[in-house]
Amino acid sequence: MQELHDAPLAPLTTFRLGGPADRLVTATSDDEVIAAVREADDSGTPLLLIGGGSNLVVGDKGFAGTALVVATRGFTLDGTLLELAAGEVWSDAVARTVEAGLAGVECLAGIPGSAGATPIQNVGAYGQEVSSTITEVVAYDRTTRERVTLTNEQCAFSYRHSRFKADPERYVVLRVRYRLEDAGGLSAPLKYAETARALGVEPGDRVPLDAARDTVLKLRAGKGMVLDPEDHDTWSAGSFFTNPILTDTAFAAFHARVRERLGDGVLPPAYPAGEGHTKTSAAWLIDKAGFTKGYGTGPARISTKHTLALTNRGAATTEDLLALAREVVAGVHEVFGVTLVNEPVTVGVSL
Repeated sequence: MQELHDAPLAPLTTFRLGGPADRLVTATSDDEVIAAVREADDSGTPLLLIGGGSNLVVGDKGFAGTALVVATRGFTLDGTLLELAAGEVWSDAVARTVEAGLAGVECLAGIPGSAGATPIQNVGAYGQEVSSTITEVVAYDRTTRERVTLTNEQCAFSYRHSRFKADPERYVVLRVRYRLEDAGGLSAPLKYAETARALGVEPGDRVPLDAARDTVLKLRAGKGMVLDPEDHDTWSAGSFFTNPILTDTAFAAFHARVRERLGDGVLPPAYPAGEGHTKTSAAWLIDKAGFTKGYGTGPARISTKHTLALTNRGAATTEDLLALAREVVAGVHEVFGVTLVNEPVTVGVSL
């Protein structure tokens, strides 16, 4: 294992923000990951796990403890069964499944980060979520101090949530197993209307796998959601807020605020989210509350390509970013009565 002290964390995050860690350890095998976690637990040292760094907001003071970079590698394909080591680069793994002619994650192309993060966040985009393909997650249980294998059901997946996110101090993901589909080189049925429109087909249709992946990459790039070191719109964590899920009562109150603010003819986005619940669009809320693309005058601003991404324009601090996030949350709540929830994990700071 590689070990550094007083090591900068900003270069390990897509925001390029945050102070140093007291100690930075890089593990390249499951055994090294477990050894580092056990060492921290035995000594009572705070532990921060880092994969691709695409979902982290690290405070300017850094992290007083051990930061563990999970840099394990492993891509194993057996028929339609895929196993990825936690440190595998997710976008690369998606590209390889498309090349292998297997469907199920092609619309998750271009998402930054590592494979180990996918079950934690139940990563999803353009009509696909990993919960529909994950069969098992192999993890280290810090409570029992053993390796465990959790089934899809045991992972308790929901929208951008899982058992791992609900109990973040307990499990360290080591490997993720997926069951993909051999559809003769075609994609899974397209569920996202924007993707279908871009491909000139109807929702529910299948298209060639590479066409689905390439289209998603173009759509993401157009929104600044594909990493590019030269494009500050991608110095972000992607979507900074989750789409709110409201009870019927809360949605009715929200709809009334929309009519009051924007007029009777304006209908807010509404998607079924289980009995008695409706999901609406965080991006729509942000835009209609007055925080348009490019909003801000400081070093942290809303992306010029997508209202859901908060960005570092090159000289921001974490506090600059948080100030902008708080302004957006307060503004949306004042206008629409809806409280936005941040999607990235905060380290040493909070909204």
